[in-house]
Amino acid sequence: MNLLQYAGRLYSLDTLDTRFTASSKTPPSRIDPARPSPDEAPYKKGRSGADELAKEASPPRWRSPEFIYHGLVILVAVPLMFKTAHDVSRPSHQNYDKFAPLLSPGWIPGRKVDNSDQQYATFRDNLPYLFIVSTFHPILRRLFDNIYSKALNLPLKPIPNGNDSLAGSASEIRTADGRMNQRILFDVGFSVLFLLALHGFSALKVLLILYINHTLATRLRKEYVPVVTWVFNIGILFANELGKGYPYSDMANVIFSWSASPEASAKQDPKSNWGTVLDSYGGLIPRWEILFNVTVLRLISFDFDYLWSLNRGSSSPMEKKQLDPANLSERDRVDLPAKPQDYSFRNYLAYTLYSPLYLAGPILTFNDYISQQRYITRSITQSRNLLYGIRFLIALLSMEVMIHFIYVIAISKAQPEWQVYTSFQLSMLGYFSLHHIWLKLLLPWRFFRLWALLDGIDPPENVVRCMSDNYSAFAFWRGWHRSFNRWIIRYIYIPLGGSGGPDTRGLWGQVRGIVNLLAVFTFVAMWHDIQLRLLLWGWLISLFVLPESLSGYLFPKHKWRDHKEVYRLICGAGAVANILMMMSANLVGFAVGLNGLNGLVQGIVGSYSGLVFLGFACAALFTGVQLMFELREEELRHGIQMKC
Repeated sequence: MNLLQYAGRLYSLDTLDTRFTASSKTPPSRIDPARPSPDEAPYKKGRSGADELAKEASPPRWRSPEFIYHGLVILVAVPLMFKTAHDVSRPSHQNYDKFAPLLSPGWIPGRKVDNSDQQYATFRDNLPYLFIVSTFHPILRRLFDNIYSKALNLPLKPIPNGNDSLAGSASEIRTADGRMNQRILFDVGFSVLFLLALHGFSALKVLLILYINHTLATRLRKEYVPVVTWVFNIGILFANELGKGYPYSDMANVIFSWSASPEASAKQDPKSNWGTVLDSYGGLIPRWEILFNVTVLRLISFDFDYLWSLNRGSSSPMEKKQLDPANLSERDRVDLPAKPQDYSFRNYLAYTLYSPLYLAGPILTFNDYISQQRYITRSITQSRNLLYGIRFLIALLSMEVMIHFIYVIAISKAQPEWQVYTSFQLSMLGYFSLHHIWLKLLLPWRFFRLWALLDGIDPPENVVRCMSDNYSAFAFWRGWHRSFNRWIIRYIYIPLGGSGGPDTRGLWGQVRGIVNLLAVFTFVAMWHDIQLRLLLWGWLISLFVLPESLSGYLFPKHKWRDHKEVYRLICGAGAVANILMMMSANLVGFAVGLNGLNGLVQGIVGSYSGLVFLGFACAALFTGVQLMFELREEELRHGIQMKC
């Protein structure tokens, strides 16, 4: 195997997530990424219509004169982009003294590091401890499994997902139930200890919220559950923000003021009450409410999965469809309800606090979690986990190199005079700020997913494509924070009516879909953080999908089948506008805010030279878009349609 072949397997879609190379309706097959090459049949195996997709793909253009030109543009532009961003980070730059205090000593000789982003700094500083915990977690599970199995005289080897015989016999079902009970018992114990280590006495607040939610979902009449679920969980998001995590010291002051006399209240030292003592033991992450947003998604998932299981009646969908419970497709794992007794508080606690996914996800539905606790999925192999781990380390090294040589976050936080930067420099500051956001979220998601894979649970991959490999607003949100996107579709978008269904096609269907999209992104903005700039971001995203939606309605692909090359050029021009709008919206929401974006835009278009640069930048983006188009055509040639 040469280096190029290994790189191809390392960066294959199958290594990233088998969901990309197999239909969600097809049970998984054990494909070892260390063996097949990207051109072999396993890419098409299990995906219905793969041959039809390959036939629809256009002939390769990689060696055409047009793409030789595009390649030359990329070879010149990309190094120049990195050089420009590095130049404004040099000590010789006139703004260096303003952002230098935000830099820290780095591990690369002669370089400081831009660790000024608080969110990423929390992950980066705690990464050694996370490595230790994620290493000992599987070891402790194996030790527990041995002790538990010997005590109850159970088989040590679990039933793999996808036995040759139908895994429906009574003994196999008992073995699967035993595996689930064994794993969940460990998960509950480890998760509670993990929660105490993270949040100290504030873990009691988390457990109280979980108990209230479970009680509401399981004790109320089912017609009340949807409204109560949304009111309670959205209310928790607001209450956590406004109450700042409900410090025990505030509770103690309120209780003492009610129970004590005015004279005693006046003499009470706020720093010596019992609440202050409890707050002093806040664990590694005292501000638990910041991370609780991810848990809220799991609470809602459990509530609705339980509610929808009640609507199924007493008949078993597994028996009705004659499915093998040990070899379910991903869609069946998500859609088919668990057994009635599986919706217990113990299982709910194990699911909502599952340690590998507790802090940042990816999001796994309750039904899928229970199914994978019974039967290990065939998509998990040691070689795939190894390759996925190597990809994580490469991404981590890329981030380390970037924050040691390109100080875009510190520059943005220092609020410099934007006039001193050229148009090209300003655009690179915005571009690499977005890349920093992409990497700082990708790294925790992939680390925690890797931890889950090593533990025998396969959650969805959150990041499908590189940030620079996106031209469609709709497709970007299908592939960015993908598990959250799938959660939104299942629990919000489809219940709202989606795009309106077959009876509302055409323009009204587009309008209906956009209105629902506005509701979705309003929730997404509130879920991220209750801030005006994030609401603006959500509304800007909803606004910026309008041109793409209307263009798709006015220029349907089927009408251009005889003019495919012209259609490709028209789509390329529209994609450039899309990219500019998506970059603007994300800079507002997650980087420089509205005022910062205004400064960047004024610096770029406020002069004749800036407008000339904008023209060249659009031409370079057009080149990039054509490469994106061709990459997706290459996927079609292999029978894969990612829709993102």
